Amino acid sequence: MHKIKLRHIQQARGLSQLLQKVSMSSQPNVYVTRPDVDDSGLELLRKSCNVSTWSQPLPVPRDELLRQVKGKDALYCALTDKIDAAVLDAAGTQLKCVATISVGFEHIDVEECKKRGIRVGYTPDVLTDATAELTLALLLATNRRLFEASKQVYNGGWKSWAPMWMCGQGLKNSRVGLYGFGRIGQEIAARIVPFKPAQITYTTRTARPAEAAKVNAQRVDFDEMLCLSDFIVVCCSLTPDTKEVFNASAFEKMKPNCIFINTARGGVVDQNALYDALHSKRILAAGLDVTTPEPLPLDDPLLKLDNIVILPHIGSADIETRKEMSRITARNILAALNGCQMEAEVM
Repeated sequence: MHKIKLRHIQQARGLSQLLQKVSMSSQPNVYVTRPDVDDSGLELLRKSCNVSTWSQPLPVPRDELLRQVKGKDALYCALTDKIDAAVLDAAGTQLKCVATISVGFEHIDVEECKKRGIRVGYTPDVLTDATAELTLALLLATNRRLFEASKQVYNGGWKSWAPMWMCGQGLKNSRVGLYGFGRIGQEIAARIVPFKPAQITYTTRTARPAEAAKVNAQRVDFDEMLCLSDFIVVCCSLTPDTKEVFNASAFEKMKPNCIFINTARGGVVDQNALYDALHSKRILAAGLDVTTPEPLPLDDPLLKLDNIVILPHIGSADIETRKEMSRITARNILAALNGCQMEAEVM
């Protein structure tokens, strides 16, 4: 697992110096794989760089990326872009930086970048609150059956009030298990506390006693979390160790009233096993903001179930968050082009 080191620079003074230094040399060339990122980041780059972009508000086709990256000094990319040796070869030896407008960087071959001396930037921290908010919203939409109930208004299913109709499972007095307890996991826990759960637990490789004490959370092993939790919330990164860790065996250990929430990465879950667990009522319900693949095909069996809520990967889709992500990505590129400390660099 890559060791991640964050470095922060004073934005006002530091950015001014970067722009001045970069502009003193011949303007570097930057390729941006999406034209629909917030323009505030692109404007920072245009002050001292030649910026070109893919023309459509969709993931850039592979052949187009390989063609357009040639001769570029920096690449501004997104989660939907696979940045591997072939892309780096196509770019050429002058490529100094790959910066992604995301907190995840599994789409980038970081080891290959390191071999070539190419620096990799990303955008952690800024999306922590937005993702935590969305996770709580997804949890509440799932456990209180909001989308399922809303459909009844439009399809005629709403006949009259009934004492047990559309009842969901509350958070109060429940046991909530968090798989992962980094920045986002901690913020999710803080937002769950006011709902008065009986217990919050977390599963991580490393204990975080100081952070856990703030939300009165208890560290447990994976099997204990699976067996005892009424809600399981996934907020880990995708690594070889976490790939499809939620498989048939894991779902088999969960309580029948368990509600499973994933806003981390789709690859953490064996989706066939999840479908089986939901279809057989082995677990109560699930809420997903991430899937494999993205988007899900319209004939995917998960879309035929009533006890699941699926969102189109909008965890960080807060207006100000996305604007700042664009600016951080641009500042990372400018820093790398000038040989300075990046604001957030994968080390």
